[in-house]
Amino acid sequence: MNLTQHITIATRESRLALWQANHIKTLLEAKGCTVTLLGMTTLGDQILDKTLSKVGGKGLFVKELETALMDGRADLAVHSLKDVPMELPEGFALAAVLEREDPRDAFVSNDFATLAELPHGAIVGTSSLRRALLIKALRPDVQIEPLRGNLDTRLGKLDAGNYAAIVLAAAGLKRLGLGSRIRTVFETNQMLPAAAQGALGLEIRADRSDLLALLASMIHQPTLLAAYAERAVSRAMGGSCSMPLAAHATLAGDEMYLRAAFGDEVTGMIKRAEARATVQTIADAEALGTVIAAQLK
Repeated sequence: MNLTQHITIATRESRLALWQANHIKTLLEAKGCTVTLLGMTTLGDQILDKTLSKVGGKGLFVKELETALMDGRADLAVHSLKDVPMELPEGFALAAVLEREDPRDAFVSNDFATLAELPHGAIVGTSSLRRALLIKALRPDVQIEPLRGNLDTRLGKLDAGNYAAIVLAAAGLKRLGLGSRIRTVFETNQMLPAAAQGALGLEIRADRSDLLALLASMIHQPTLLAAYAERAVSRAMGGSCSMPLAAHATLAGDEMYLRAAFGDEVTGMIKRAEARATVQTIADAEALGTVIAAQLK
């Protein structure tokens, strides 16, 4: 039997993760594969009383899935690419990056239409250091409080009255049909997204050349190049959850425009950098990311 005929996808069990895994399942079934999902709970899903930066960062959402790939229980793992550490462990490969959903951040509130409308000292929920710093740059008077949990949990905490507003990725809300919860979307010049926000990445064992060939047709080249450029900024800056860093690239033909922002938690100061370059390959994209990181440094 051809190894690619039956594929097991390792996935987290949150509603958004399952949506993402089922989306890939549908695409693979259209290629004639039979696909099953292996639902798993990661450490990142279990630790909800601390911010990610304090308990080990983004890899907490990935480790258990990689273990399932390594021991053969699963063939591929579907990730929100912004949750994937900048350096994959030895023996793993990113086989595909799919077309990106809306990369921007969304302002969600039951009582206020925009960040500007919030009353003085209002409580805004986010556990992202990047979002916290960029919100404070726009509204220094608001109070930022931690907000962990999956999308439904976060919305539930807002609905319970714990926050005047929360800030979430627009992509997740749209994918789950919750776009109506978005009051406004922050334009990228107001709030620069996280590296690879809105993009899905497919991780496999590096020795699975059969899967590399199968998944290659799912690659969306403009998203792939943008994501590699953004992740290169983050990697060069030592990117982790404990670092307030934003990076966002757009492509027009083969000209890439890359912007990044780096925050200092202590002073609240934000450094910004931008550059343009001709980008046709991953190496070109990563080179531009390195240039931007050097500017930020």
